[in-house]
Amino acid sequence: MMLANPIQKYKPFVPFDRDFSERTWPSRRITTPPIWMSTDLRDGNQSLIEPMSVERKLRFFDQLLKIGFKEIEVGFPSASQTDFDFVRRLIDENRIPEDVTIIVLTQAREDLISRTVEAAAGARQAIIHLYNACAPAFRKIVFNMSRDEIRNIAVTGTRLVKQHMAKYPQTRWGYQYSPEVFSTTEPDFALDVSNAVAEEWDATPEKKLILNLPATIEATTPNLYADQIEWMHRNLARRDSIVLSVHPHNDRGTAVAAAEFAVMAGADRIEGCLFGSGERTGNVDLVTLALNLYTQGVHPGLDFSDIDEVRRCAEYCNQLPVHPRHPYAGDLVFTAFSGSHQDAIKKGLSQQQADALWEVPYLPIDPADLGRSYDAVIRVNSQSGKGGVSYLLEQEHGLVLPRRLQIEFSRAIQRVTDETGREVTAASVHDIFQDEYLKQHAPWKLVRHRIVGDPSAAEGHTFSIEVDLEHDGQVRTVRGEGDGAISAFVNALGLPVRIMDYHEHAIGTGTDTRAASYVELRLGDSATGFGVGIHRDIVTASFQAVLSAVNRHVKAGVDAMPAEAAQSA
Repeated sequence: MMLANPIQKYKPFVPFDRDFSERTWPSRRITTPPIWMSTDLRDGNQSLIEPMSVERKLRFFDQLLKIGFKEIEVGFPSASQTDFDFVRRLIDENRIPEDVTIIVLTQAREDLISRTVEAAAGARQAIIHLYNACAPAFRKIVFNMSRDEIRNIAVTGTRLVKQHMAKYPQTRWGYQYSPEVFSTTEPDFALDVSNAVAEEWDATPEKKLILNLPATIEATTPNLYADQIEWMHRNLARRDSIVLSVHPHNDRGTAVAAAEFAVMAGADRIEGCLFGSGERTGNVDLVTLALNLYTQGVHPGLDFSDIDEVRRCAEYCNQLPVHPRHPYAGDLVFTAFSGSHQDAIKKGLSQQQADALWEVPYLPIDPADLGRSYDAVIRVNSQSGKGGVSYLLEQEHGLVLPRRLQIEFSRAIQRVTDETGREVTAASVHDIFQDEYLKQHAPWKLVRHRIVGDPSAAEGHTFSIEVDLEHDGQVRTVRGEGDGAISAFVNALGLPVRIMDYHEHAIGTGTDTRAASYVELRLGDSATGFGVGIHRDIVTASFQAVLSAVNRHVKAGVDAMPAEAAQSA
């Protein structure tokens, strides 16, 4: 049961005894991407219910190469024979490109260090990543060690790493050190240990130490983590000889913000996983971080042009799904169900020029940049409105509905979604549209029509037509005249029809072109209603649209008896 006064059990973490007023990071912007390091095959893998097989690891490794990662942590070879064998396979089968560096993790024990260096020996370049926990809770509870003893573990481990590296001079070695649980370690002690390690490694600008400062447990707000990073950045003894790295976890759900703030605070490098995989709540999500940069006009140096392929690979290898609302990559992140959102997106897409700045409402990135189509941008359910419905008809079937028809038809969709409580697909939207407008053939159905004479030769360009109509199963021929085809047709019907509005457009191009006609009319004193006709001939389409509207009125209970002037065939 949650406590009424949680301060009795949980002490808020405060990294500094006083306010860190020297901070400058809040006024900075990220204008260049950090160095990216994927730890999917190590931190991500060790968090899985079923760790990856070698085959899955190979597929994931190849995907990371395709994305463009140049630093990849490939395993914990001293902890797993599978990891050891995987690292050896990468090296022995020459699977590592010349510009890619692999990283292997080890604890600070000589037998483990020896095994780890052995696993990576023979690679063109490899980094040994050593860590030991430095936070007070770990010193007191896990190790029962003093600060000096913890510092000695880090320094001695670094010395042993150098000794074992020397056995394999064919590999260009690098070194990374992590004061584990940096996020809750006293800043002065984290600095003390880090400086001691940099001195033991003899870090220089030509032989840099990667100093990784992990939020192993996300313990506070992202701004305080950034303060910790900037404080280290300002006070490290050999800053020009250090690549300052961060490894944020997501325990508080703010890892992405913490990573971005950390880069603003001086970090050069970010470790994380695709889609935030990793222990507990996961590591920072590198996909989100990279695409956040991209939407600010900064190319991240990683290629997510086929985000669906990347997601499918991660889901297969991790055997975990990516949430449909996951930023940028989820199935539904570019999908709008809300009517107001759909209307704004529809208008934005219709006005967006291919070479212009992206300004489509509600879409922070062009789905096409990530290999996604616009097919599922708008989907219809009970929350949707006219914009979404009309968008689907236009995109899928080339039907550009007049605004008032959009409103009218959206009510028909609303009836269906309210009755079923389910999403309506693009195909079912078209089916409903056909039933509502295009299949209205009773009581009146157009059989054929003939224009009598040449209307352009008559005074006032009067149209004279004969129309064969089926009414209640009988075919009748009616005749009419007017100043246009539609007025002549309406006069031939002999019904109290008043045309209120008319729209038409072409569907398709070339020999496959069809005409779509939309007629808004009143029948007697009824409210206005629409009819729709589609045909290869525009005149036929307009007549069909008139009858569609009339039949819909009749179906709604409006009286529409044929005129006495109608002549039997």
